[in-house]
Amino acid sequence: MQNLITRYTHWLHTRWPAGGVEKGPSVNADGTTRLKGVRVVGDLTGVPLLKFSADTGAKAVLSILEEPDFKPGAGNDARIHDLVIVGAGVSGLAAAIEAKKAGLSYMLFEADESFSTIQNFPRKKPIYTYPSEMTPVGELRFESKVKEDLLLELQAQQEAHGIETTSAKVEHIERDGGVLRVKLAQGAPVRAQRVIVAIGRTGNYRKLNVPGENLDKVSNRLIDAGEHAGQQVLVVGGGDSALEAAIALAEADASVTLSYRKTEFSRAKPENVERVQELASNGQLQMLLGTQLQEINEDHVVLCGEDSEDCKIANDYVFTLIGREPPLDFFRKSSIPVTGDWTPKIWGGLIAFMLLMTFLYHLKAYKTFLGIPNTNLWQIFASKQWFPFNIPVVGGEGSLLYTFLNAARNDPGFTFALIYTTVILVFGVRRMRRRQTPYVKLQTSTLMAVQVIPLFILPYLLFPYLYHHGVFTNGGFGEWFGRTFLSDGQGGDPNQFWRSFGFILAWPLFIYNIFTAAPIWGWIVFGFVQTFVVIPLIVWRWGKGAYCGWICSCGAMAETLGDQHRHKMPHGAKWNKLNMIGQWVLAIAFVLLALRIIGWVTPWEGFDQAIAGFIDKNELFSYKVLIDLWLAGAIGYGLYFHLSGRVWCRFACPLAALMHIYARFSQFRIFAEKKKCISCNVCTSVCHQGIDIMNFANKGLPMEDPECVRCSACVQSCPTGVLSFGRMSRSGGVVLDKLAASPIQMQELQDLTPVDQFLSNARKRGETF
Repeated sequence: MQNLITRYTHWLHTRWPAGGVEKGPSVNADGTTRLKGVRVVGDLTGVPLLKFSADTGAKAVLSILEEPDFKPGAGNDARIHDLVIVGAGVSGLAAAIEAKKAGLSYMLFEADESFSTIQNFPRKKPIYTYPSEMTPVGELRFESKVKEDLLLELQAQQEAHGIETTSAKVEHIERDGGVLRVKLAQGAPVRAQRVIVAIGRTGNYRKLNVPGENLDKVSNRLIDAGEHAGQQVLVVGGGDSALEAAIALAEADASVTLSYRKTEFSRAKPENVERVQELASNGQLQMLLGTQLQEINEDHVVLCGEDSEDCKIANDYVFTLIGREPPLDFFRKSSIPVTGDWTPKIWGGLIAFMLLMTFLYHLKAYKTFLGIPNTNLWQIFASKQWFPFNIPVVGGEGSLLYTFLNAARNDPGFTFALIYTTVILVFGVRRMRRRQTPYVKLQTSTLMAVQVIPLFILPYLLFPYLYHHGVFTNGGFGEWFGRTFLSDGQGGDPNQFWRSFGFILAWPLFIYNIFTAAPIWGWIVFGFVQTFVVIPLIVWRWGKGAYCGWICSCGAMAETLGDQHRHKMPHGAKWNKLNMIGQWVLAIAFVLLALRIIGWVTPWEGFDQAIAGFIDKNELFSYKVLIDLWLAGAIGYGLYFHLSGRVWCRFACPLAALMHIYARFSQFRIFAEKKKCISCNVCTSVCHQGIDIMNFANKGLPMEDPECVRCSACVQSCPTGVLSFGRMSRSGGVVLDKLAASPIQMQELQDLTPVDQFLSNARKRGETF
């Protein structure tokens, strides 16, 4: 049984990559931070490319100049600088050039040496100035193709612009009234109106923490590969630095072994991977994937493979090139939040918001609070005449205004739905302003429209209004519709208007039209077709996100209120295993459906009542309380601002779990232009569903993880326009979506000539010439 479950989970999801997201400073899209007046530029914004670094540095200064409260030379106090720039790398230099050009009083601090990151590159390291067609904002330019030439080029530009640096280590930044205090390791603090942090990934080199790592033969950077000719060299790592070092050493006639803990390279540039594989096939390099360094000795190293067997290899030198830790302590000391940190303040906010959601969902559910007797919240509000019971009901009986106000006083579901819908509208507009692509505008507008019309106006306003005017009781189609879809199925008045939710919210997300005291055949037929015919077809064609990202009310809240918190979704293999919770909830829903059917046909009335009670009553351990109230409600929404807005959708929603199975057969894919991927991991970091998108993109593989909900954040956020939505046709061809989701691709398309634009559009439609 255990083996069967393992095989199923592997088939369904755990087979896909599960890379994580590194911690870093919490930075807005424009580089601003929670500490007012401080901007972060360069590598720590998430894009490790020279042109992007220069672009962010120059744009930061230009943005500061446009801030209404920034006054150059304010107060004529020479002790207060207009700007302090921390870090004299590419982004810091670009910022300094713009500051000097604008006539600002500035200081440029550097703890090590200018361009220290580039200085530490191996000798003759190739330089990638991608994207080639991009011209960064500002004066800084890049033409060189190797390390040494690039350094000379940058130093020449620094000298030409007369940019001077001050040698000092900045420990942290703090606010002091209306200015910022830049605290130095030595000397008096420096005061400034604005600060730009351009320190890059200048933290400590990562350690393997194995015996012998402190030996003199171990280094975390390669300067000159030629010095190791004829030596037995081990390179540990799987990123570009490790692969480029292995290539340089092999070409310098060293005997190179490359060890990487994973079974495939997921972050390195495709050209580096191809070159390493070529050297390995020629016998110039040995690749040991899926191995971990266990011990370093003077004349050998010990590696452990996936079979847990140790392997001893002769060795003269070891390079541990596994990256650097970002300087997180600097940001923590500066009161700039670090993504992934759980401080007491964050824990307090989580607990407070979960309590608020617990209160609102208990209020909506019209039941006792936490199962405590005599704590029906709505009745307590009514007895005290608290809001909304103090709202006067005006307008003629039967009018829409009367219907609205009467519902506000008498139906907790209406009050909750009004709040829910308002939140989606407000944050939906904010999302469209923030992410101005045709895809986001149409998707968000659709989600808002579905929430407003079929999930609010119809059940809470229009249907009650029509019922009051006899539409559902005077015979004809109206009466048939009311008795078929808006009643209890037992011949009563058609006034259970909440059942119309089922037209949008399918079983088993919305169970109550199927789990009824007596079978409502209209809903049983409609629900069966909806869940097992219509949804599988749209998932097959457009992916799971066709429902989760464009229709579902849970998705509407996640993509609006949760839009700015998507980067908080935890990633990794352990978290991916929790995706299976939804499969268990789905299994329970199927079991309950079977028992409900048995209850309809069995003559044993007690069995029928017991099943109905477990499903739909207010007992503390009923399905309605455990799943709807707690798992989907108080917990799912309570985690919104701390673990992203898709916690319920990803981990526990039974309908999402069912569509997860459908999606294994879908044509939908996210396609990637392999050569444009820079392995920056931005796409993975913004994924609401915890998908390791970069692992597909930098290999040029179509992303087919069935968790995807088509939110477009990865496509929209990719700094080089690598990703595109599309589908794999029956013939194996690629058909890309026409609706633009990438601002980079939109700009590239605008720059094309009419003929090129026609051909590009034709290729996206799958046409050939």
